[in-house]
Amino acid sequence: MTSTTTSNVESNTKTITVVALLLITLAFAFSPLRRIVWVELYDFFLWMETTWFGVAGKTWGSVFAAIEAVHLLAMAMLGGAVFIADFRLLGLCFKEYSAQEITDQAHKVFVWALVVVLATGIFMACGVAGKIYWLPVFWYKMLALLTGILFVFFIKRPLLRRPLEDINPIVVKMTAISSILIWVTVAATGRWIGFAGS
Repeated sequence: MTSTTTSNVESNTKTITVVALLLITLAFAFSPLRRIVWVELYDFFLWMETTWFGVAGKTWGSVFAAIEAVHLLAMAMLGGAVFIADFRLLGLCFKEYSAQEITDQAHKVFVWALVVVLATGIFMACGVAGKIYWLPVFWYKMLALLTGILFVFFIKRPLLRRPLEDINPIVVKMTAISSILIWVTVAATGRWIGFAGS
């Protein structure tokens, strides 16, 4: 009994870690410490505007627009990778290919798209750091993005490394649905920043 419990804990270490991090984040979000940290971050955001990225983003609108276009294209690639993999896990498309093959290939595209999204997102944030600091939706987007990254690398990928036939089909479908909901939230809050910031 003890060895079974130990092996279950060891095999689910990453999932337990993510759940613990999310609980800590929620506890932090509802504590007075959140406001103290938020106020202290303002100076950092003002400093971001003085960096080369911040100056370029504010001074050359065409550079900002070009980077934003790359950011949106990378977001489209990321979303496509998520939807293709998750729809295949739900059995809605590409049934002629193995789910393992689709999810593995989609994950490679996802990783490259995520790197570009993060790099271009940092550049864009530097240009308008003082402005987005005051937008609650920016912080919602960052929380959703962090949740998505943790979900992919610490829950979804470790789960899907096992043969799908060894995993409960309900767990596979719930994982796919959770993934779609998280990344739609990331995209929606990102678009909301555009509306709120204009």
